Amino acid sequence: MSLTRRQFTIASAAAMAARFAPPLIAQPADKPVGYAIIGLGRIADHFMDGIQHSPNSKVTALVSGHPDKAARYAEKYGVPKSSIYNYENMDSFRDNPNVDAVYVALPNSMHAEYTIRSAKAGKHVLCEKPMCINVTEAHAMIDACKQANVKLMIAYRCHYEPTNLKAVSLIRSGAIGKVESIQSAFGFNIGATEWRLNKKLAGGGPLMDVGIYCLNATRYLTGEEPADLHAYAFSDPADPRFRQVEENLVWNTKFPSGVVASCNTTYGSNMDGYFHVYGSKGWIEARPAFNYDGLRLRAEYQDASGKWISLDEPNIQKDPYQFTAEANHFSHCVHHNQTPKTPGEEGLRDMEYITRLYSSAGIQMLA
Repeated sequence: MSLTRRQFTIASAAAMAARFAPPLIAQPADKPVGYAIIGLGRIADHFMDGIQHSPNSKVTALVSGHPDKAARYAEKYGVPKSSIYNYENMDSFRDNPNVDAVYVALPNSMHAEYTIRSAKAGKHVLCEKPMCINVTEAHAMIDACKQANVKLMIAYRCHYEPTNLKAVSLIRSGAIGKVESIQSAFGFNIGATEWRLNKKLAGGGPLMDVGIYCLNATRYLTGEEPADLHAYAFSDPADPRFRQVEENLVWNTKFPSGVVASCNTTYGSNMDGYFHVYGSKGWIEARPAFNYDGLRLRAEYQDASGKWISLDEPNIQKDPYQFTAEANHFSHCVHHNQTPKTPGEEGLRDMEYITRLYSSAGIQMLA
């Protein structure tokens, strides 16, 4: 059966909407899913705090190259000394019955190695975004988890976050009419000592780090996959921070239905993480849209009678609620043998688009 472009677009949007349905409410389980936290940096701290509020998840092991830091976190979360590992001996947690899954919170270039090692140890994997640093690694991660019969989820927390979910729901309902265009941006003024400025660790600059939120948002807001992408990059040659990674990158995207998107990301200035969606009957904006808390959704649109509706909804939930939702969902999938809403294939698609954007901007990715 052949489909018209309109039928294909509607079907694609329906599939994306199904993936973006509100997350299941976590139900208490007899035995919470036990997580080994691999890497004890800032984002791992948020995730572990989030697990504290989850009824079906628990921190049961730590993997770190810093014994003092691991000891502090072990005391905080009740992890026994026998469940503290380093990067050399972590494979032995295959024999730890209290470890069901891992959370990979390492620099980007290490995601593939530790995902694959964890899968071979028989543990389910929740990996931070970006999934890895190139398409080849993404395929290897997916294949390793399939071969080991373990689940792989990429930590796209906005897919489980109420403000983003409501924006998607309003768009799918037709509240703002036909979507015409999207603007999105996210960036910050990076410190000179950040590991993210090391290309071997980060794989790239702000596009890999915070620009990926904008890229992913245009996909879930439209319910489509990009048909065409063009990018431009610039780095101040006098600024030593940007000898290895880009400072600024902007891109334009066209989707099959005709929606056009314009996105911007930077490491050179503080830039609100937001998206603004223009439709034929109104608009929707989330500003901030990607932060850990403080999100705000605004909209103006016409209802069926032609009356204008104004919406202004601040999200009063506090960090680490987004990380709790992530853990709830992945643990539910582990308990009930379900595929996560953001599986490895979701991360792979973003890696494919990032590859195209860097190529368009004349930036060489790491092999």
